[in-house]
Formats: sequence, structure tokens, C-alpha cells
Amino acid sequence: MANAFVHVELNTTDTDKAKSFFGSLFDWKLEDVPMGEMGTYTMISVGDDGTGGGILKHPMPGAPSLWIPYVLVDDVRAATEKARSLGGTVIRDVTEIPGMGTFTIIQDPTGGTLGLWQATGE
Repeated sequence: MANAFVHVELNTTDTDKAKSFFGSLFDWKLEDVPMGEMGTYTMISVGDDGTGGGILKHPMPGAPSLWIPYVLVDDVRAATEKARSLGGTVIRDVTEIPGMGTFTIIQDPTGGTLGLWQATGE
């Protein structure tokens, strides 16, 4: 596996402002998806020419807005443990999104943040 970037996600302090800005700046299709207790997740579709993503209310109150790129992995649990063994920090441990896949968010030893993604059935 080449470990391609497969998703880019904005954790923002103001979802309405972010959606207004990026919806006006780019030709992105934004679609709100209710996620129950987690609130609303806005899917970003960029068409066939690139990697899509999402926008959500930052889950860590007081933290600044940031973009998190996600990389496809064969086994998210194994990749998370490997990252930890190489000196990475696990910011969000392995979490399942029912019917879609499993993810984790790590930080490399220099402070860079990255998501790891394993799609359901992969």
C-alpha cells in the first residue's frame, strides 16, 4: 500500500464562518450530515480532481482551528502502535465511525498532527 492521503478535515472554532469562507473561496460542495451527540459534520466534496474532506466543531475546547490530513493504512491499530513505538503521541485513540471505518489521530515527535484511516472492509 502506498499510504495515500485520503481525507482532509478542518477542526474549527466556528463552523459557520469556516463553511461560509471556504464555500465562497472554492468550488466545493458542502453537505451537512447529522452525527447525533457529536453534532453536525460537513462533508467537503471537491469532485474527481482531488481529495475531499470535512469540517467539524473542534472537539477540544480552547484549541485553535487546524487542518488534519488523513492517510490510508491497512491496519489502524497496528499503525497507531507503530507510531507510538517510534516516539509519536496518540492524540485520539482508535475510534470507529460505524459503517465507514476506523481512525486515530497521532502527533509525530516534531509536533505535526496526522490522522490514520482504515476504511470498513479493508
